[in-house]
Amino acid sequence: MKIFGWLYDKVLSWSQHRRAPAILAGLSFSESVIFPIPPDVMLAPMAMTQPQRAWYFAGLTTIFSALGGLTGYWLGYFLFEPVVLPIVEWAGYQEKLVQVTAWFQQYGFWIIFIAGFSPLPYKLFTVTGGMLSIALIPFVIGSALSRGLRFFLVAWLMKTGGPAMAARLRTYVDRIGWGVVVLAIIAYVWMR
Repeated sequence: MKIFGWLYDKVLSWSQHRRAPAILAGLSFSESVIFPIPPDVMLAPMAMTQPQRAWYFAGLTTIFSALGGLTGYWLGYFLFEPVVLPIVEWAGYQEKLVQVTAWFQQYGFWIIFIAGFSPLPYKLFTVTGGMLSIALIPFVIGSALSRGLRFFLVAWLMKTGGPAMAARLRTYVDRIGWGVVVLAIIAYVWMR
């Protein structure tokens, strides 16, 4: 089944859309608050197919992701009980919230830095940071630095490969996609 090749082609076409930067900014902002899809899925093909604009796209992603993180912080600070907690419960993130709270209490600034760079659900950390009223300036600095490092790394990797990498990747995208699915299933079964 060549489902991933079709998806790959679709994402590449979206990355060329004239409103792609605005969509990237919106995705970056919303992912830091509630949306489950990371902006890397749009940043990577945009930087790969338009390498001359890779740094612009990484900067845009960083700024809007940090602004989204700040919004998540304020949601946690002002609206945790009436608004955020029901959403956390609906999404089934209660156990993750308890774990993230413990990490914040133990590691402080470094946990937001690690969460911003890693594939952990960053939105949980932004909301929890506000809920716990952690210091705002270190939160903003940690968010901006970690998100910037992550997105500029993605942009650099894709810029380096450029359009030639896009063509090579197209050849193997179905194998890679099914490999990731198999690994995700194994990880899920193993974690249970």
